[in-house]
Amino acid sequence: MRILIAEDDFTSRKYLEKALSPYGKCDLAINGIEAIDHFLLALDHGNPFDLICLDIMMPKVDGVRVLKVIRETEKQKRVEKRKRVKIIIATALNATELIDDLGQDYDAYIVKPINIDTLINTIKGFGLLK
Repeated sequence: MRILIAEDDFTSRKYLEKALSPYGKCDLAINGIEAIDHFLLALDHGNPFDLICLDIMMPKVDGVRVLKVIRETEKQKRVEKRKRVKIIIATALNATELIDDLGQDYDAYIVKPINIDTLINTIKGFGLLK
C-alpha cells in the first residue's frame, strides 16, 4: 500500500508514519503544496497513492483545498470512483460543519489526537488491510 501523510506538525507526522509504515510505504508532506505535488507525481508516474491521511489545517494550502484539487484531478483524468485514492481527513477542531461542507470528497475523518486503533480499523473498512 502507498500512503501519503500530509501533516504540518512534526510529532503528529512521525506518529502516523510509525503507525502506518508496517502497512506500506509512507511519503510525507509538511504543507498543502507538497501534498498536491506528491499526489500529482504519483498519479503521473502510474503509481498512485492508495491512502492519504490529510490534515485540514496546514500552511500554504489548507487540507480542504488539497482535497478539492485531488478529487478534481481524479475527475479530469477519469479515475473511476471505486479506484480513487482513499482520503482520511484529520482535524483537531470541532469540525462538524466543516466536515459537512466537504460533501462526499473524503472517505472518512478522524479527530485529533488520533487513536491508532481507530485509524487502522478505518483503513481496514476500506479493504486496504487484511
